[in-house]
Amino acid sequence: MAITPVLLAGGSGTRLWPVSRKSFPKQFAPLVGEESLFQASTRRLSGPRYGAPLVMTNADFRFIVAEQLDQIGTDPAAIVIEPAGRNTAPAILAAALFASERDPDSVLLVAPSDHVIPDAEAFGRAVDLGLPAAQAGRIVTFGITPTRPETGYGYMEAEGAGQGPLVLKRFVEKPDAENAARMIAQGSFLWNAGIFLFAARTMIEAFRRHAPDYMAPVQAALTEARTDLGFLRLAPEPWDRLPDLSVDYAVLEKADNLSVVRFSGHWSDLGGWDAVWREMQDGAPAERGAVADARSTAIDCDNVLLRSQDEGIEVVGIGLKDVMVISTSDAVLVAGMDRAQDVRQAVSALKEKGARQAEVFLRDHRPWGWFETLALAERFQVKRIVVNPGAALSLQSHFHRSEHWIVVSGTARVTVDETVTLVTENQSIYVPLGAVHRMENPGKVPMVLIEVQTGVYLGEDDIVRYEDVYSRG
Repeated sequence: MAITPVLLAGGSGTRLWPVSRKSFPKQFAPLVGEESLFQASTRRLSGPRYGAPLVMTNADFRFIVAEQLDQIGTDPAAIVIEPAGRNTAPAILAAALFASERDPDSVLLVAPSDHVIPDAEAFGRAVDLGLPAAQAGRIVTFGITPTRPETGYGYMEAEGAGQGPLVLKRFVEKPDAENAARMIAQGSFLWNAGIFLFAARTMIEAFRRHAPDYMAPVQAALTEARTDLGFLRLAPEPWDRLPDLSVDYAVLEKADNLSVVRFSGHWSDLGGWDAVWREMQDGAPAERGAVADARSTAIDCDNVLLRSQDEGIEVVGIGLKDVMVISTSDAVLVAGMDRAQDVRQAVSALKEKGARQAEVFLRDHRPWGWFETLALAERFQVKRIVVNPGAALSLQSHFHRSEHWIVVSGTARVTVDETVTLVTENQSIYVPLGAVHRMENPGKVPMVLIEVQTGVYLGEDDIVRYEDVYSRG
């Protein structure tokens, strides 16, 4: 019987700011390797052991999820849209109920979509070890053999030191350095990876026993769910009544049928830039612990991470020690390496001062492609817009701005009021204020254009939509 992977892909990842932001969090970014963490996680949980994945995410990320799955040729069992973030407990129960309705004997493997496990086959063998226990009614967790007294992870205490499945005695909150070192010395403590293997009926029964308040709202959200462009939208009203708790707090810490399988292969949750620094050590240009990407240069640096996300920005460090410098097109983070867990404070501080960089990028991903702001000043804005083949923006108008479009590559089919025009490379077209208009890409390659907006107000909320193939409000 194939295991159903459940990928949790709704988090925001503030500790990896400025690369990870609310509008495009770390699981969708290529932080290590060419593919995103979400794509790498999907590939890891594919093959003969597994069935089609079930993805739990939110409305803002639904098209990103669909696009990234399509890029790697994966057809999901479903992409389920959570109406609001309520932590992992309701998401996991919804996945169990969904799977149980289709196959009462289904077995689920729940995993975050932003972790790094390079050896997929070794992890698969750990799953094989845990499968009989899961089929027998146990909830199987996966514990990572600690390699250092890490204070940023939760721990689990196993009954014994073998590979398992072992009885899971208890969960331990993130410890201080002294307690972390003591636990590692005992040999029975493992890092909590937040990965769970269980029969759907087992998890449903665990919620009935230990968190019964979740059952009726989650079942109602699923029963009243509606299909929207291939996504399954859970009903918002019952979902909004749910507590915001992790599955650990809501259920697992109360359950008596927990097992743990030890995984000694490489694993990282990329929970901070220090973790990225450790991942980039292998195969990266390094000088005395200095790690620099292709657009960065470290000169006489020690224990340093230099990273530039923008092709037009070179980062150079000279004589630095114990520092990380992360540059994007609109923000730069400079921090001590030992303050990696405090980067989320930067997000809070920027939100308090109203800085856009706290949560959004200059590049904005949309279901039809993406755009980025190249210049913004009073009464004008310049954007680069990329429209995917066959995609179309909504039929819309603006109250406060007019637009001038210049096609750089590809062909645009442009509707302005009653007129439809094909606009090719080096041609342009003007959209007057108030005109009802639409842009489409009828070709087989991405279409790129430059948009110049002029007007008294240039915000993205100055859009009146009349038709939209992506069902946005």
